[in-house]
Amino acid sequence: MPFIIFIYIIFSWVLAGCGSPPDTHSQQGASPATEAVAKEKVKLVLNWFPEAEHGGFYAAQLHGVYAAANLEVDIIPGGPDIPVISMVATGQADFGITNADLILLGRAEKIPVVAVMTPLQQSPRCIIVHEQSGIESLYDLKNLTLAMGSKDVFSHYLRQHVPLENVTIVPYTGNVAQFLVDPHFAHQAYVFSEPFVIREKGGDPKPLMLSDIGYNPYTGLLFTTEKMIAEKPDLVRRMVDASVKGWKTYLTDPVKTNQYLNQINPEMSLESLTYGMEALKPLAVTPETETRGFGVMTATRWETLLSQIVDLGLIEAGQVDAGAAFTTEFLPPLSGED
Repeated sequence: MPFIIFIYIIFSWVLAGCGSPPDTHSQQGASPATEAVAKEKVKLVLNWFPEAEHGGFYAAQLHGVYAAANLEVDIIPGGPDIPVISMVATGQADFGITNADLILLGRAEKIPVVAVMTPLQQSPRCIIVHEQSGIESLYDLKNLTLAMGSKDVFSHYLRQHVPLENVTIVPYTGNVAQFLVDPHFAHQAYVFSEPFVIREKGGDPKPLMLSDIGYNPYTGLLFTTEKMIAEKPDLVRRMVDASVKGWKTYLTDPVKTNQYLNQINPEMSLESLTYGMEALKPLAVTPETETRGFGVMTATRWETLLSQIVDLGLIEAGQVDAGAAFTTEFLPPLSGED
């Protein structure tokens, strides 16, 4: 495994601060018996600053769903290079938000983390090109500068599966400034975020989805540790069930949650959050979730992803058991594995 990926997963520090909205459990009609029992405190660390990608978890908090499940959830905002997996593995947080490829990379390093629910069935990862470029697919990328992170698994996959003729790859800086002034510039993005920012600034973004060329890891998933599952399965079940309910609430009634997200992260305007939620909907609600339940994950998807990462040389064959990287046992009825 490349050293930089190893450092990304293993390196850890303690975050200071948290983001917890007022307790609004009464809105969900928590029973007096529930009120009398001290709520279990849970720490959930995000993979990025609060945005639409995390809307369902904040909705569960704001609408009293966590409280009704007898949980007091402290949501800790993330940021650049926050070692979410290490934080959960070392007990600095009980649950975390990350992507499926990072779960597999973590398990390759003997970090016993397990995915328990995914809000998104389709990856939001894309490459943004200019509409006027005439580029219709990722296979058409040529004669341009492409900004993307070199350590991300998707970038390894893209470089292996797409010719990238006369494409100069540069580090991704996290902003859209260069895209706005250079018609021969493209960069990595999430479909629920950067396209809105670019359009708002007068640009012409065209997102090309990584899932269209076969790279489609579960994204923004909820995970914990094998130890937590073994020692506190009831807590895990309540956390998963309440998170699923929170996501269903956010996707149908996002107003209150978006107002709070804008309050704690003013860089996310209400307009951008509304755009983000609408862009997430088709990624979260699919024919599969309609028949098998929201949050479902399948062995086929995990095994395919693992095979892809092994082919990229980032994990050795036989080093990781895809089936041990996730569980659907805590999901509400209708959800299940292959």
